Amino acid sequence: MSLSLPSLPRLPAPDRLIRAVDPRVPIAVKRRLVEPVLNRTFAEPLAEGEFDALEGRRITLAIEDLGVALTLTLEDECLKVCGEPGEATIRGGWREFLCLATRREDPDALFFQRRLLIEGDTELGLMVKNLLDGREEGLAQGPFGELLVRLERLVRR
Repeated sequence: MSLSLPSLPRLPAPDRLIRAVDPRVPIAVKRRLVEPVLNRTFAEPLAEGEFDALEGRRITLAIEDLGVALTLTLEDECLKVCGEPGEATIRGGWREFLCLATRREDPDALFFQRRLLIEGDTELGLMVKNLLDGREEGLAQGPFGELLVRLERLVRR
C-alpha cells in the first residue's frame, strides 16, 4: 500500500511575489517598515547634517528586477518615504543595490559599468550616491547590516 501525499501548491518565485505585493502595500506601511531602519542606519550622518541637501528634495531608488521603487526625502532631519515621484532616480537590480549596501564592489564601478544608473537630476543623484559611498562600512552594520550580509552570502552561493 503506497501513500500519496497531496501536492503542495507551487509558491511564486520571490521576485514575482514581491512584484505582485509591493504595489498593494500602502505607503503608510512602507513608512513604518522603512523609515526606522533608514534613520537608525544613517543616524550619525543625519545628525551631522550630511543629508541636509535632500531637505525638500526627492530621490527614488528603483530596484527594477523586483519592481520596487521607493522615494525618499528629508524632513525635520529624518529620512521619510514619500508618495511623489523623485526628482532623481537611482535604478538597478537588487544584486547591484546589495553590492552598494555591503560595499562588496566599488560603488563607482557599479555606476561606471552602468549596472546602477542615475536619471533625472544628476546632481541630486550623485549627491545621494556620494553619501552612500562615503559610509566606510556601507550599510552593513547592526541588525539590518547582518541581514544584508546574510543575503549577500546567499546570493554568492
